[in-house]
Amino acid sequence: MSFLEFEERINKTISELRKEKGREVIVVHHDDADGLCSGAITKTGLERENYKTHVFCLEKVYPEVIASLHATKDKIIFYADIGSAHADLISEQNKGENLTVILDHHDPAQATDPRVFDLNLEHFGFRGETDFSSATCCYMFAKTLNEMNRDLAYLALVGSSEIPGGFTSIDKSILDETVRDGIIEIKGKQIKIKKLGTSVNTLFSALQILGPIGYYRRGPELAIKACIEGISPEIKSELDKLESERKEANKKLLGKLYRKGLNETEHVQWFDAEDTYTGMGTKVIGTFCSFLSYQTRIIKPNKYIIGITNMSPEIPGWGKLSESLIKASIRIPKELQKLVEQGKMPSAVEVLKEASKRFGVADGHEFAANVTMPTAMKQTFIENLEKAISSFKR
Repeated sequence: MSFLEFEERINKTISELRKEKGREVIVVHHDDADGLCSGAITKTGLERENYKTHVFCLEKVYPEVIASLHATKDKIIFYADIGSAHADLISEQNKGENLTVILDHHDPAQATDPRVFDLNLEHFGFRGETDFSSATCCYMFAKTLNEMNRDLAYLALVGSSEIPGGFTSIDKSILDETVRDGIIEIKGKQIKIKKLGTSVNTLFSALQILGPIGYYRRGPELAIKACIEGISPEIKSELDKLESERKEANKKLLGKLYRKGLNETEHVQWFDAEDTYTGMGTKVIGTFCSFLSYQTRIIKPNKYIIGITNMSPEIPGWGKLSESLIKASIRIPKELQKLVEQGKMPSAVEVLKEASKRFGVADGHEFAANVTMPTAMKQTFIENLEKAISSFKR
């Protein structure tokens, strides 16, 4: 597969989009910085083509939510930074009724419905862990849809800031493009977005607060506004408030772990945050696990890190889930990453998929992933983790 084939697939998808009689689109996007940039690019690009968009921020692919989105026919649905890992489920629910486009970089499942177009660049030989973000994917689609969308290129860079190692591969070409077009200006280590008067890193950090922490308090809405218009005084005030709340929660949880330590098995170290992050989106547990992976006074560098948190049943803009759920996030410390890269130990997403088989919904990447599951399955999941790793170990 190649980038040329990716472009051909985009053009085929756009051709199908232009055939649709309806001018209303549902844009489903994730709540982290990449997902927010992805949602902003997709929303703006479609609105410039006179589509009326309804933006829906979703933390996870919940089967009952997906079923409701695809329950009626003749709709246009875009999934941005969410969906690829569950393209099979989306296909099953869609049944050929709606034009569905997925723009993502998570490890993909196979779409089985010809009306579901998964434009994840992983299908074309690139790696979502290193080469591109979902915002990159959304930008490539938007630019093909209309060249005027080149002015949104900075959002691909903001979304890709979550990828360690700097801008490489496709993202490097977009960086060069934005410099040529005068969209950004590089000053030392700072990449300044001229239009917004802020840097790529500053906007990325702001979105990582607004979306995940403010998920239940208009955070994603403010974040998409910040993507296009910049960080206003109103948004800055909300940022400060949300960040203060997270710092307090993190401090509380970190203190608990210093006192009591993590629970351990041969290959796993885990903790349960329970209601520490009540009122915040569940992305915060993954962020905390990432932070924890560098705290060698607390964690073992050769064991998988699992963090669990209780979830609110409320989905903003949709309604209430039918059952009580928890979320588990996994991170792989640097020392263990080498064994995963060598194929001697399983990846983060492999571990979670195996440990939650038949009751969880897992997705993610090689070194970071997450899963949601019924609260009643917590103990079974914990027991399955060690079994999943031990059975794979080579």
